[in-house]
Amino acid sequence: MTKLFRWLAILFATTLVAAACSSGSASDEAGESTGGGDDTVESTDDASGSSGDSGEDNVESVEQTQGGDLTFNMITHSDDGPFWSVVKRGAEAAAADVGVTLIWNPGNNDPRQMVTDIEAAIAAGTDGIAASLPDPDALTGPLQRAVEAGIPVYTLNSGVDFYKEIGATSHVGQTEVVAGNGAGERFDDAGVGHVLCVTQEESNVGLAERCQGLEESFSGTVTTVFAGPDTDQTEQENTINALLAEDDTIDAVLGTGPVIAISALRASQAVGRDAMIGGFDITPEIIDAIEAGDIAFTVDQQQYLQGYLPVILMYLEVTNQNTAGGGLPILTGPGFVTPENAAEVKALVAAGTR
Repeated sequence: MTKLFRWLAILFATTLVAAACSSGSASDEAGESTGGGDDTVESTDDASGSSGDSGEDNVESVEQTQGGDLTFNMITHSDDGPFWSVVKRGAEAAAADVGVTLIWNPGNNDPRQMVTDIEAAIAAGTDGIAASLPDPDALTGPLQRAVEAGIPVYTLNSGVDFYKEIGATSHVGQTEVVAGNGAGERFDDAGVGHVLCVTQEESNVGLAERCQGLEESFSGTVTTVFAGPDTDQTEQENTINALLAEDDTIDAVLGTGPVIAISALRASQAVGRDAMIGGFDITPEIIDAIEAGDIAFTVDQQQYLQGYLPVILMYLEVTNQNTAGGGLPILTGPGFVTPENAAEVKALVAAGTR
């Protein structure tokens, strides 16, 4: 029965891949989504070791899920917040379904730590690497060396424009510019004139592309600023508050993550501005705010799939020489969660799979 469940899981995953690939190119219009979000999974205490730690020590300290003859590393810029815990939960579920060992390497937004983890995985003889690309300049070289060593590489979440340069088999995620385009169209439809696009990481190319996409499709004015990290919501709120107070033409704010979108809402309320607020990704708090009508929408990239699919794809490539995507990214978004469908999402958020 165990083998039957595993192969049913693989069949289900490959069906999702086929559906994603057939959904169109990066120019497809963003659709309505029926989900997103999570609750937090506890991460390993030592998994985010400093960039000075030896690669071997770091690999030994991270959490491993499931046994088996194959070992896959998922190396991302993840922290232990609500977004990445869903990615992790998806990866763990896939590892359990196909019976492999998963090593989860959270980089905590430090590309140097990610480089250390990639090099350690190569040295340890990993059977596959799935990695995000928040900083392609730092990460392309190490991942190219993994490909040269014969290790299957998949990229996920960020860096859709760079996976081919690496030689990765495919990319699993959303096209960030298209996601930004969809947000811009929604602001246009609402009739706002000046959108403040606020980011929570300075060096993440994906966040910059979200604001770029907004600027491409929005007919009004866009101002893009780094407002502070998610670890300091007070800084975020103070920065956004000051910008709203200085410029009374700003009538909308787009946060490029779920935490900073909540910070934008609080800042807008504190300054007495009835600004339209949009966000990216899902947490219980942002779902509640959308359901209450305080936030207009959030862009959903279905991060559970970003964890689940790379593990299944690596397994199929290693065991059966299967590849998916046909040279194109495997899209998991964008979709939109709005007041009209937020209630449907809540149960899935509580279950930790959206």
